Amino acid sequence: MDAFCRLSGLDPLWDWNRTWYTANPDLTQCFQNTVLVWVPCIYLWLLAPFYCLHLYCHDRGRIRMSCLCTAKMVLGFLLASFGFVEFFYILLERSQEIQQHMVFLLSPIIRSMTVILALCIIQLERVRGCRSSVFLFLFWVLAVVCSLVPLRAKIQLAMDEGIASDIVRYLAFFSYFTIQLAQLFLCCFADQGECIPLPVYLFTIIVFFVDDYVCESSPRFLPRLVVKGYRTPLAAEDLWTLREEDTSNKIISELQQDWTAECAKIQNRLPDQAQLLRKLQKEQSSGFFLLRTLARKFGPYFLTGTLCIIFHDAFMFAIPQVLSLLLGFMRDEDAPLWKGYFYATLMFLLSCLQSLFNHQYMYTCFTVGMRVKTAVMGLVYRKSLVINSAARRTCTVGEIVNLVSADTQKLMDFVVYFNAVWLAPIEIALCLFFLWQVCLNHLGPSALAGIATVILIFPLNGFIAKKRSKLQVKAIQMKFMDGRIRLMNEILNGIKILKFYAWEKAFLEQVLGHREKELKALKKSQILYSISIASFNSSSFLIAFAMFGVYVTLDDRNVLDAQKVFVSMALINILKTPLSQLPFAISTTMQAMVSLRRLGKYLCSEELRVDNVSKAPLSSDGEDVAIENGTFSWSAEGPPCLKRINIHVPRGSLVAVVGHVGSGKSSLLSAMLGETEKRTGRVSVKGSVAYVPQQAWIQNATVQDNIIFGREKMKTWYHRVLEACALLPDLDILPAGDATEIGEKGLNLSGGQKQRVSLARAVYRKADVYLLDDPLSAVDAHVGQHIFDKVIGPKGVLRDKTRILVTHGMSFLPQADHILVLVDGEITESGSYQELLSRHGAFADFIHTFASTEDLSQEQLIGCVNKHVNCKTDIEMFGIQSIFFFIKLTCGLSIFSRGDTTNTNLQNMEPVSETDQEQVPEDLGKLTEADKARTGRVRLEMYQKYFKTIGLAIIIPIVFLYAFQQGASLAYNYWLSMWADDPVVNGTQIDTDLKLTVFGALGFVQGIAIFGTTVAISICGIIASRHLHMELLINVLRSPMSFFECTPSGNLLNRFAKEIDAIDCMVPDGLKMMLSYVFKLMEVCIIVLMATPFAAVIILPLAFLYAFVQSFYVATSCQLRRLEAVSRSPIYTHFNETVQGASVIRAFGEQPRFILQANQRVDFNQTSYFPRFVATRWLAVNLEFVGNGVVLAAAILSVMGKNTLSPGIVGLAVSHSLQVTGILSWIVRSWTDVENNIVSVERVNEYADTAKEASWSVEGSSLPLAWPQRGTLEFQDYGLQYRKGLELALKGITLNIHERERVGIVGRTGAGKSSLALGIFRILEAAKGKIFIDGVNIADIGLHDLRSRITIIPQDPVLFSGSLRMNLDPFDTYTDEEVWRSLELAHLKNFVSNLPDKLNHECSEGGENLSLGQRQLVCLARALLRKTKILVLDEATAAVDLETDTLIQSTIRTQFEDCTVLTIAHRLNTIMDYTRVIVMDRGHISEMDSPANLIAQRGQFYRMCREAGLV
Repeated sequence: MDAFCRLSGLDPLWDWNRTWYTANPDLTQCFQNTVLVWVPCIYLWLLAPFYCLHLYCHDRGRIRMSCLCTAKMVLGFLLASFGFVEFFYILLERSQEIQQHMVFLLSPIIRSMTVILALCIIQLERVRGCRSSVFLFLFWVLAVVCSLVPLRAKIQLAMDEGIASDIVRYLAFFSYFTIQLAQLFLCCFADQGECIPLPVYLFTIIVFFVDDYVCESSPRFLPRLVVKGYRTPLAAEDLWTLREEDTSNKIISELQQDWTAECAKIQNRLPDQAQLLRKLQKEQSSGFFLLRTLARKFGPYFLTGTLCIIFHDAFMFAIPQVLSLLLGFMRDEDAPLWKGYFYATLMFLLSCLQSLFNHQYMYTCFTVGMRVKTAVMGLVYRKSLVINSAARRTCTVGEIVNLVSADTQKLMDFVVYFNAVWLAPIEIALCLFFLWQVCLNHLGPSALAGIATVILIFPLNGFIAKKRSKLQVKAIQMKFMDGRIRLMNEILNGIKILKFYAWEKAFLEQVLGHREKELKALKKSQILYSISIASFNSSSFLIAFAMFGVYVTLDDRNVLDAQKVFVSMALINILKTPLSQLPFAISTTMQAMVSLRRLGKYLCSEELRVDNVSKAPLSSDGEDVAIENGTFSWSAEGPPCLKRINIHVPRGSLVAVVGHVGSGKSSLLSAMLGETEKRTGRVSVKGSVAYVPQQAWIQNATVQDNIIFGREKMKTWYHRVLEACALLPDLDILPAGDATEIGEKGLNLSGGQKQRVSLARAVYRKADVYLLDDPLSAVDAHVGQHIFDKVIGPKGVLRDKTRILVTHGMSFLPQADHILVLVDGEITESGSYQELLSRHGAFADFIHTFASTEDLSQEQLIGCVNKHVNCKTDIEMFGIQSIFFFIKLTCGLSIFSRGDTTNTNLQNMEPVSETDQEQVPEDLGKLTEADKARTGRVRLEMYQKYFKTIGLAIIIPIVFLYAFQQGASLAYNYWLSMWADDPVVNGTQIDTDLKLTVFGALGFVQGIAIFGTTVAISICGIIASRHLHMELLINVLRSPMSFFECTPSGNLLNRFAKEIDAIDCMVPDGLKMMLSYVFKLMEVCIIVLMATPFAAVIILPLAFLYAFVQSFYVATSCQLRRLEAVSRSPIYTHFNETVQGASVIRAFGEQPRFILQANQRVDFNQTSYFPRFVATRWLAVNLEFVGNGVVLAAAILSVMGKNTLSPGIVGLAVSHSLQVTGILSWIVRSWTDVENNIVSVERVNEYADTAKEASWSVEGSSLPLAWPQRGTLEFQDYGLQYRKGLELALKGITLNIHERERVGIVGRTGAGKSSLALGIFRILEAAKGKIFIDGVNIADIGLHDLRSRITIIPQDPVLFSGSLRMNLDPFDTYTDEEVWRSLELAHLKNFVSNLPDKLNHECSEGGENLSLGQRQLVCLARALLRKTKILVLDEATAAVDLETDTLIQSTIRTQFEDCTVLTIAHRLNTIMDYTRVIVMDRGHISEMDSPANLIAQRGQFYRMCREAGLV
């Protein structure tokens, strides 16, 4: 290169004497005309092929030619023309001496060709849809920077020689430079004007790393979003859509394939089954292959972030070396001033580059973390749709919600901090290496003392981190928190039962018990954390104290100067970061490993086997369902629930399945659905399947959405379905008809309505096979008959379909084509009704025992015979006795109508899609309230509320303690700088022992103060968290039922899980961080101002700029945090709903639709999360540049004051100013974290202002302990309404019920039967009138005083996870003998006695390990145990078979003979012997008298009895 330059008559390429060893430095002409011209060109030509390939692979659609693009092209052509003109000018003017001007000839042509390449890239970007380009931005930055040196040289030359000497060349260069600047400016704008120009926002130009990502994913660039968030509160529609690569569909579809391949690989590797099981168990416990799958998917992108953090570390370690040069310059009196400015500028540039690469790394990590969260949520959701029953029982809904909330968060943290696990030890080693280098030059072997201190601190903190991680993982996360969330989920699901039984206090104490254990473990963890923080924050002092102490004590001639002290301190400050990160990173990694194991265990749990059922399309053989020699169980290891099952169901037949409670009827349908484990045999189902479960599963959606269930609405068919399922009268009652929203689990529907909606869903589906699990048990008698005739029976809409009906209604059996009798999981008898009766087997005995022919006339007997037995020969064939019992069944217990049945055929319904439905006001049928985000910044009251729970007496000492802590830090740092400036007398410094002692004392005091402040804030946080959680819990439990109908459980669970977790940990941690950094910043400012008071001129404007940027960010970030929190609740609600209805979803084959809904909810949540962390990066980059400005100011002012400032004070000021970057970033981050997480306090406090029930107990109440003694009830003009603005559900009820009276309450759906029960228990308060029990107005006593003295057996039996005894007696009020007695009377003693754990038998969530009938019997046992004077039965025997029903009725008659009994009845035969019957109609009492008198009056009750076949 030198020869090439000499050929053109130029200097050599490099000349140290001209560049460095001079008072006026400059680069050689050769360097300026070659290297500075070629560097940007080489950059563009080398990277252009790769960038073009990137554009080719990422086509976002063509962008039309815009003014911006045109301007870029015009300026580009001007730049290119300058080069060509210069080339031809030299070629013409110097043609004779061309070889001596090769440098001047080549550089312009290279430059012009490069500009043309840039113009081609601009056009390619436009064609491929790239709106902004980091690639070209960097090119123009390089071009402008490289032109600055020639610009300076030209200006200097013009000043020395004058511009007239070569005015054309000067004008050409200045024009060229101006156009380059213009191109750089235009590059800051996105094409089409859809991104805000970066220069509009100060310092935002620096975020070009983020710019490329955000502009590609959104039509709005981040600053516009930030400004909009500052001006007006952000709404969901203001946020940009997710990039395709961040969407659930894209992430999970690819990951699912990898996951499936991974699982298949493991199975293929280990053919031996036992070995496979062992291997799988090991894999499940470690979660290793889940981590491997995630790493394979997200690893490559994560590695680009890793590369950024490596560059960051390189710049970080370069800064102390430059500081050393700067301090050397301060000592050298002869050094030219420009070198000081050069070092100051270099330090500033290195700090800026360090900031940029650090935040690009963080951006990459958060993006990967977001994608990991999406992936894991998707995998867990998909798993919940295929997990088998045995595995499902091992994990509750609450635990699954915890997997997608807490555990996914742990994985996100792991992604951010994982690199620190391996990088921190390398950083520590490098720090120690550089310290050793410094020590070899200055401090000698005393560096070993610092290294020894690090070695001592490191294991101590490692031990603390391990101990704390163990506490967090085992105590809080896995045990107590899971238990609390699981219990809260069950409380929310069974809140109605808790209120009926006045059990709120018992469950409140259970939740608080879990909570206290959780907080106790958290307190231990926080104390350990405080020790860890104190040791980390004191580590720089301890290392310095050890090094400097050893150094000065080894030899009196060892003196400390500024260069030794502050270069070492700068390295020690760097050392603090990896030392503090490593234990945290290890702790986070360990927690992530636990979460991976938990997730791995769940994701590897057993799935429903595809071969459990052989699915096939309809065929001509006419057999739709077949089971051959089938043995089934609910788990692979458990006992069989069904044995030796052989069934063949012809197409179009109606098969009835009967048997006692727990005999296996529902299990048989589950076997046909593939829900059970098939041990032996073959199951075949042909055609599509529709399933109606015994306990209706209802979505939180409109009635219409529940029925059409994802299908297109066909208006004619839809109306027929509503009519057939007897839903039209119900729709007339509902406020918005079929557009009325149903609450979670059908809270605002009666049991019968829920069952009919569930049945309508199945009928609407037009399936080939219908599996109906006792769908008529919860409906009124006449409604049941209507449904049977119109839907299920021989003339119903499903008559040509294959129907398998589990039923306890014996009256339907004569119309069944085939009957299966189940006893203890075996089919003991099968055949038609007549065949079974003729065999005189168990079925016939059952009919003989429980059929009743009382009050039947001879005509009725003959009428029934003529109806169901076609000829005389049949009577002779069956025999008189059989026919007699047959008549008892079909007439005495018949509940089917004798009215006309229309010949409705499924095939006659034309599938015409009609969309012309009536428009209903949007909010008319709205029930549940979506989780709404508040707007604006968090109100001051929330901070006041949080700090008020702690107390001013604790807060003020903490602030003073922080001030004292930072004062000690300032004192020992200033003491050290004074020591460094201490004059050297005869080669030594005086009083070194005293200086060392004072230095050590100040550092030790600071360490104690740090420990004190962190412990104090942790304890304050626990105090506040305990108080806020208790307030939330009490507010929720004291809310009326209407609150739970309107509030999705996901919203409440979100408060108890995520928001309380944030209050537990995030708020105190944020406060610790914010206070410590605020005081640290004050210390730095004081030190910088002490050194250079003139710095105030720079610091004050920077402070205002800092406050300006921070105010923009916090307003936006806070609202984004709210939006993210609000969008999180629907995810949990949907998870909850899906897990509970998984069997229905599978039966209907709706998994893809539900997966799509889950994806949409997760994506919506990430739409809020993504701009929040991008905004954090935006803020951090901007603020770190403000901090870097302080570094530049301190360094330049120190250089300017070289003659007046000592090296010690300069070293102190500059080394501390280097920390400003991190301090400013952490202040805003912690401040924002506090404000973001105070939103949790705001959200928890939302329920403080909602309506509450009356007091649980009234102080000073004179209510006798034995009240009520008689059990009389009196209603005086009583009225009740469900919500304000709705019509009264009960109107002017006036009624007297005497002691020991047994009253039946009947009426059609919506008549007000259940409303009476709700009024008696004050679940709903009276709108008018009064209710008296034993002469006491129930409105004047506490709710618990009322509800604990009367008893209800509800329609929906609800059990809670826990022991059977706890479910019967949560207060431990009764002895075991009394509990066993109640079980015996409830006919459960034999069942419980055979259980391994007897009364301690663990009930699963919702009592799912008991049958529905057994759960109903447990509810009866509760009532028997309480034995109050008033008993209300709300369809209490709807889910049990006839035999059990008879036993229950007998028990009630004998055990409650001295009690007042109110029965809300569907089965009219159960109340025919009652004292009185009340007939309800549209909220009024239409009839009231004894059953016999009412029948004689031939009114409404008579008509109901006639429809039920009782008269």
